Amino acid sequence: MKRPQSLQATLGIGLTLGVILFWIAALLSAVLIAQNKLNELFDSELAETAQRIMPLAVVEILNREVPGPPQSIAAFKAHDEPLTYLVRDKAGTVLLQSHNADPSVFDTQLLEGFSSSSTHRFYGASAVQDTLYITVAEPLTQRQAATLEIAVSLLWPLALLIPLCFIGTWTFVRRSLRQTLAYRDEIESRGSGDLSPVSVHGLPTEILSIAESVNNLLDRLRRALESERSFTANSAHELRTPIATALAQIQRLQQEPSTEAVKDKLSKIESSLRSLSCLSEKLMQLAKAEGAGLLSTEQHDLIDLLKLIIEDIRRSPTAAAINVSLPENDKFMSFVDPDAFAILVRNLLDNAIKHGAKNQPVAISFSPQGVLSIINAGSIIPADKLSQLRQRFVRYNPLVQGSGLGLAIADAIVTGIGATMSFNSPAPEQDDGVEVYVDFSALIN
Repeated sequence: MKRPQSLQATLGIGLTLGVILFWIAALLSAVLIAQNKLNELFDSELAETAQRIMPLAVVEILNREVPGPPQSIAAFKAHDEPLTYLVRDKAGTVLLQSHNADPSVFDTQLLEGFSSSSTHRFYGASAVQDTLYITVAEPLTQRQAATLEIAVSLLWPLALLIPLCFIGTWTFVRRSLRQTLAYRDEIESRGSGDLSPVSVHGLPTEILSIAESVNNLLDRLRRALESERSFTANSAHELRTPIATALAQIQRLQQEPSTEAVKDKLSKIESSLRSLSCLSEKLMQLAKAEGAGLLSTEQHDLIDLLKLIIEDIRRSPTAAAINVSLPENDKFMSFVDPDAFAILVRNLLDNAIKHGAKNQPVAISFSPQGVLSIINAGSIIPADKLSQLRQRFVRYNPLVQGSGLGLAIADAIVTGIGATMSFNSPAPEQDDGVEVYVDFSALIN
């Protein structure tokens, strides 16, 4: 699967590369233009030098009394001589030359005007009715060095331009996309139960239509879920009274004289009605767990709430043994709704008591860091089965009476408030048992 690309990075890198390419193209154009202008200037210098030297050379040669070997013009002092020249007669004999001239560099043909070799640029001129010829030579390395200096002087700012251009482009793109990034952050920070519309203020027109479509989808999804939850909650609520009435009637019938067969049937009916009543209660809890009221506007101490819940459970005549380990003077403040927290703890404890070993107590603890741990003894549950216990109506042991909704309700609450829940079997530091581990530390802020 292709990895998604960042729009900010794509625009930043693309614009920076575009500016760099335009800069390089402009640099090449400037270098070519400068090279042409330099060639014109150097050619003009060659021609001007030849025109100035030729009259002096003619006078020098014509004033000689006796023709002799080629005369080399001595230098006043040592210096670099980028331009060298030869003065030759019609036969090509060298009559006069600069002190550093190398005749092998010059063409043997006597040419007028500009010409070039692989290493030099030449200019030739004639005088005295084409009997004397002067050729001035210039090394091409001089022109190449000048062109290179111009190119380097234009190129080195590019090393400074690249990071500045990238930073400037990145800042501009990020500023231009700040509303889009804020829109993304708002969606990422939402919990799974928050289906309210996302603010579209300030979004660019290219994304505004997408954001409005997302809000319309969220609205349809919210109404569908509200209808489902409302139906579940209302159905469960409406069933409570008829179930309670039927259960009361069954209990009255059990008090009247009847045969053992009738009493046995009444007992089974009572058990079924109690299971139906429990299922109705669980459905109402599930509707709340999947709703939006899992967080309150005020903070509550979860440790104090846990103490109250455990005390209330212990007052039950059929309460099982519970070992409690809570911090003495610590508090853990959170915006978790007290009712939602109570439903979570009761379902986890009820599940641990039902499926744990009957002769072993259930251990519950809450650390100062916000970690709730509930451990029950019993058989080890395989890892593949543990991952399925979060699903609705899934029970590891079908022989144990229950609705199969307890852990599904707990998982819905944990997901809705932004906490995490995990299972360990065997329990830590034990050979068997199950630990349910709920981490509330992410809710501190």
